[in-house]
Amino acid sequence: MDDLLRRPQVKVARTLARERIEIEEVPEPRPGPGEALVRVHTVTLCGTDLHIWEDDYATELPIVQGHEIAGLVESAPAGSGFGPGDRVAVSPMRWCGTCYACALGRVNACRSSSCLGCYEDGGLAELIAVPVTDLHRVPDGMPTGLAALAEPASIAMQAVLRGRPEKGECALVLGCGPIGLLATLHLTSLGVDVVAADTAADRSAFARRFGAVETVVPGAGPVPAEPSLVIEATGSPTAFTTAVETVTTAGRVVLVGISDRPVTLPMRTLPVKDLDLLGSRNSVRRMGEALELLDAHPEAAAALVTHRVPFADIGDAFPLLRSRDRLVGKVAVEVLTT
Repeated sequence: MDDLLRRPQVKVARTLARERIEIEEVPEPRPGPGEALVRVHTVTLCGTDLHIWEDDYATELPIVQGHEIAGLVESAPAGSGFGPGDRVAVSPMRWCGTCYACALGRVNACRSSSCLGCYEDGGLAELIAVPVTDLHRVPDGMPTGLAALAEPASIAMQAVLRGRPEKGECALVLGCGPIGLLATLHLTSLGVDVVAADTAADRSAFARRFGAVETVVPGAGPVPAEPSLVIEATGSPTAFTTAVETVTTAGRVVLVGISDRPVTLPMRTLPVKDLDLLGSRNSVRRMGEALELLDAHPEAAAALVTHRVPFADIGDAFPLLRSRDRLVGKVAVEVLTT
């Protein structure tokens, strides 16, 4: 106890209860064997963060949120290849390494997986201690804050690659939130023609900045006829139905949107159309690839961050995520401002 009291204090933002987040001072973390100490620069927020803040997620409060993390190495183990001042993105995923999925190399589907900021304290803190193996070097020309987007970009890339995209084919992306937009960016970088759809006209139009050749608003216009690949990134039962009805026979549908709402589908649909219906969760160690994608498309990466909030004003960040009267992409919490 005396040791804890003597340690320097650092600030963390802790979600204490529904829609209640406060900045606290706690003892500076001490890295364990194989861990680096990282000074957090930026945390970007997603829909999962909103659900946790609203106490509508399978996690226990209180918790320090934040799983999309970029920062600077404060200290690292000798021989790790990292040193003080190195700019890094932090992978938040944890897996057991022994279950069936892990044995296949699909650690993203580990039955005992965890995630910083979702099930254990995460990145909304001035300093965090993380395994050095979870650090990914930021490309030289990339602003440090944008490196926090590597985590959602890796999820989008996982969904895209699950669908086995082929150059020159037509893909439909349902949902123009950050995952749908990043999936659109990745697909177009692979030479796929993307039609992006969202129920909000401004979000749909926003997808053109990520390479979509066409954008539509379902209900206000027709969706493309029989794409061979559909990425469903909304979690909406209606969008799921649209995906399997729209995709061509022998096509692929990848579901990355998550919802507890049930879907009803005729038993004949999948076998008659001979569809590949694929789920996609997290990513299989794609953070490095995600940084390369973002680095190759700096204008799109910068455009995705539509709002920035200083760490001291953290309470203002989460209401932005549920705003319906403005276009909200990513909200970036700027922890390190000097």
